[in-house]
Amino acid sequence: MSTEAARAIHPARLTAGLDAGLSRWLWLVKWLLAIPHHIILAFLWLGFLCVTIVAFFAILFTGRYPRALFDFNVGVLRWNWRVAYYAYALGTDRYPPFTLADVPDYPAHLDVAYPAQLSRGLVLVKWWLLAIPHFLVLGIFLGGYQVSWGLIGMLGLFAGIALLFTGVYPPGIFDLLLGLNRWVLRVIAYAGLLTDDYPPFRLDQGGREPMPRP
Repeated sequence: MSTEAARAIHPARLTAGLDAGLSRWLWLVKWLLAIPHHIILAFLWLGFLCVTIVAFFAILFTGRYPRALFDFNVGVLRWNWRVAYYAYALGTDRYPPFTLADVPDYPAHLDVAYPAQLSRGLVLVKWWLLAIPHFLVLGIFLGGYQVSWGLIGMLGLFAGIALLFTGVYPPGIFDLLLGLNRWVLRVIAYAGLLTDDYPPFRLDQGGREPMPRP
C-alpha cells in the first residue's frame, strides 16, 4: 500500500482524471457501447452478493475478511466505476478494459485498503441499520423514492449537453460528480463489509482523494 493510500481520509478511495479533447457526440452512444460490460457486471454483482454473504460469516467467526474474496469484491467495484466513468460520468472516451484489476494507464481508479481486522459485532448491524442514513442520501444521488433521475445522472446529462454545444466539460460539474461518486463508494464499501470506517457525511469533491492535515 502506498504512503498516499495509507494517509487517505477513508480506506475506500476513488480517483479520476478528466481527459482532454473529449468527443462532442460520442457520449450519446456510450451507454450503447457499454452494453457488453453491463451484461458481465450483472453476473459480477451477483457474485459480489454471494461473496459478501460468505464474508459475513467469515468475519463473524474469525474477525477477518478472506483476502481472495476481498480482492474479488473490490475488483467488481473497480470494474463498475470504470464503466460508469466512461458511459455516464463521461470523463473519458477510452473504452473500459474487461478486468477486475487496476489498470494504471486508465483515467479512473478505485481501491479499498485491506483491513487486518474487522469487528465481529459490527458486522451484524453496519450493513443495514447503521447505513440507513446514508441509504437515504444515496436515494437522492442515484435516483429512487419516486425520483426517476438521480442527481448523478442529471449532472452527467448536463456535462454531455455542455460537451455537445461547447466541446468543454465544465470543471465544476466534474468535481461535483467525483464527490458524489466518492460518497457512494464509501457507503458501498461500508455496507459491503469491506471496512469498519463509517462513511463521513461530507462531499469531498475533485478527481483526487483529499489528504488529512498533518
